[in-house]
Amino acid sequence: MEAPATATMAGFRTITIPSAADGGVDVDAFSRALGPRTAAVMITNPSTLGLFEKRIGELLDAVHEAGALAYMDGANLNAILGRFKPGEAGFDVMHFNVHKTFSTPHGAGGPGAGPLCVKMHLRPFLPKPWIVRESDGTYHYDTAREDREPESIGDSIGSVKQRLGNFGVLARAYTYIKTLGEEGLAETGRDAVLAANYLLALVREKYDVAYDRTPMHEFVLSAAKQKKQGATALDLSKALLDEGFHSPTVYFPLIVPEALMIEPTETEPKETLDAFAAALNRLADRAASDPTSVHDAPKNTPLRRLDEVTAARNPKLKWQRPT
Repeated sequence: MEAPATATMAGFRTITIPSAADGGVDVDAFSRALGPRTAAVMITNPSTLGLFEKRIGELLDAVHEAGALAYMDGANLNAILGRFKPGEAGFDVMHFNVHKTFSTPHGAGGPGAGPLCVKMHLRPFLPKPWIVRESDGTYHYDTAREDREPESIGDSIGSVKQRLGNFGVLARAYTYIKTLGEEGLAETGRDAVLAANYLLALVREKYDVAYDRTPMHEFVLSAAKQKKQGATALDLSKALLDEGFHSPTVYFPLIVPEALMIEPTETEPKETLDAFAAALNRLADRAASDPTSVHDAPKNTPLRRLDEVTAARNPKLKWQRPT
């Protein structure tokens, strides 16, 4: 959501490219959207569906033939560590979600941070000052522009107010990277993919799989079958709280009806994955036999489920002391 909003604020018109039947990018629609006025294309790879884009080379060639830049959303970098190099594939720009790939808190658990990396031909456009490493290992702020070609149209936008970002988040990510090293990071990527595929194998018989391909770090189930039985994806996610598990992302991505997006990450042991799968399967059985019990969940949490219709129509926006 952030990328289209930012592009629109900068004066660009954004276009959404539909997915193909296999969950990848619709190449024909993609090609038709490109033209001489195309500035840039953003691709998330692997996608939010957890699928690696098999046609990535073809797509990036088309972007560059149109004279545009290729931007990779690195939200799912944790799936491809040590196995895929975005720059060599043809991407010009990429951001890293350190709050997902490199151990720092994600979502409501803490602030996000996304360092931006570019190829050398875009270096003159980066905000100043740059942090430059000297041959002796020390660093300094570089505010000069000696690297700029005289005829270049590139120009830094100057200093960005929050140029240091969320320092604590970045320091933690840097420590994580240095601690694990190259092989350790590659292992986290392999473990994330293994965990997702293992978990999918345990639950696929009870739920519909949105796109039945081998996923990477996450997969998307559809609770459309359970909805017909009387329990929606939201009901299932609330019921998971009674099972002792945090709810997964629901209703996203938007192209999957009753979506349950599940990402176990690389950190969960087999015992936890087994327990989570067993909980999902129990809820699927309850949705079939007693959907009301799922719809009324959670029952064992400190706070019960809100009456969402009443909450929307008559919100209580000020705390009142209980009488």
